[in-house]
Amino acid sequence: MRAVGSFLMTPPLTPAAEVDAALAARGYAVVDAAQLGMLLEALPGVAERALAQWSAGWSRLPPDQYLRDGGRYRQRRHGSFVIDGAQVTLAPHRAHWQPVEYNALHGGIERWFQPLESGLVGDAMWLRLLAMLGERASALRGAQTWYCEAHQFRIDTAGGIGRPTPEGAHRDGVDLVAVMLVARSGVKGGETRVFDADGPSGQRFTMIAPGTMLLLDDARVIHETTPIQPLEPQRIGHRDTLVVTLRAGAFQGPG
Repeated sequence: MRAVGSFLMTPPLTPAAEVDAALAARGYAVVDAAQLGMLLEALPGVAERALAQWSAGWSRLPPDQYLRDGGRYRQRRHGSFVIDGAQVTLAPHRAHWQPVEYNALHGGIERWFQPLESGLVGDAMWLRLLAMLGERASALRGAQTWYCEAHQFRIDTAGGIGRPTPEGAHRDGVDLVAVMLVARSGVKGGETRVFDADGPSGQRFTMIAPGTMLLLDDARVIHETTPIQPLEPQRIGHRDTLVVTLRAGAFQGPG
């Protein structure tokens, strides 16, 4: 990990071949776009081109109507999938729900976000991405069916500040969490922080390059991202991410 400019620390990258071992040993791993491509078993540049094509969809995200801090800085879409080995099936559209134990700000309510666009969920590389994450979860917990939720987020600075994790440092109540940076434009801040859930050690860094992905064992670590602000006054910046969670047994729900 090294400093970039005065404040930013680059992520501690993990080679693709060592991701499963890193998740088992310390509860997290970070890969860049090239190593992500290797995990996807894609030819060089294919994963990067797919991400570039997907990124236009982040400009079409509708506002998040459920923010309880009064903010208007977040846009998002949501989709659910069932992953069984290499088979990825789109589940019927459903509400996103978390217990208050994991999300004190937005837990306990059904949040009906607009679904992911059909062009994304039908993309071959998208399906491969979800299947690959299922492989990582199975390496961590044992082979089984995974209940997956995918969230497109855009956090902007139209109001002067945007909060990627308004609930603060948290766990999600799942088995595996993946956070991929899609774009970062005209912002400062947005530092990622990962801490042991039961200890003092932690890691902080800033994801700068599109295609950088953080993988988290949700039982082992808590995570957050600090607020973003515009780099230049009067110019709105944004930070786009894809967050994917995988859970054994069933989707989270009020039942």
